[in-house]
Amino acid sequence: MTQRQPISTSASRIAVSLLLLLLTVTSAQAQKLKMFSLEPDSVPMMRGFQVSFDLFGFAQKQLSDYGQYEGAFRLNLHDQWFPIVEVGYGVGEHTEDEVTGLSYKTSAPYFRVGMDWNLLKKKHGPNRMYGGFRYAFTSYKVDLWRTNFPDPVWQWDTGFGVNGEQCSQHWLEAVLGIDAKIVGPLHLGWSVRYKRRIVHKDGVIGKTWYVPGYGIWGDTRLGGTFNVIVDI
Repeated sequence: MTQRQPISTSASRIAVSLLLLLLTVTSAQAQKLKMFSLEPDSVPMMRGFQVSFDLFGFAQKQLSDYGQYEGAFRLNLHDQWFPIVEVGYGVGEHTEDEVTGLSYKTSAPYFRVGMDWNLLKKKHGPNRMYGGFRYAFTSYKVDLWRTNFPDPVWQWDTGFGVNGEQCSQHWLEAVLGIDAKIVGPLHLGWSVRYKRRIVHKDGVIGKTWYVPGYGIWGDTRLGGTFNVIVDI
């Protein structure tokens, strides 16, 4: 007859076996995590800041009926995160064709705040590729008028005007861009942006022709910048 071992002895052996198995699995997982862990990084969190000026909006204003003057201030956190504030002044003045004869004029500041992330694997190199987002806002006044001319049938004056109509707009932007070092602290960069209007107030005049910082109403939601950047 086979002698049975006490239940307590069997339970102890099972517990020891489970403990050894657990230690083996834990050790293997630790070795696996160690292989993929990042090396200690001695680069400090605060890495300075950048100031920049957009050349694209400036050129746009010189060559067309609208454009903007825009500068930005961006913090550099560990060469990875870049909180940013963009401030600009948009200007638009436009007269439509002879059919309507409408003229439009506005000028106002606008503001954007957001965050960029460095998408490159080597974060601490001199060049950067980043993605990010912006929340933007502007409050502006619009002048709209039509030059006086006689009605072809009744011969009365058909001119009219609206001065200082208060309007506003809030929108979001998704950003993809590149900064490239040229020499010393000087960088050049460009960005492509997708804009999405979220809240707006057009006033009694209806759709405004140009929104400072956003662009032509009803035009493509794509935009861009070409920046001169100084690392400080």
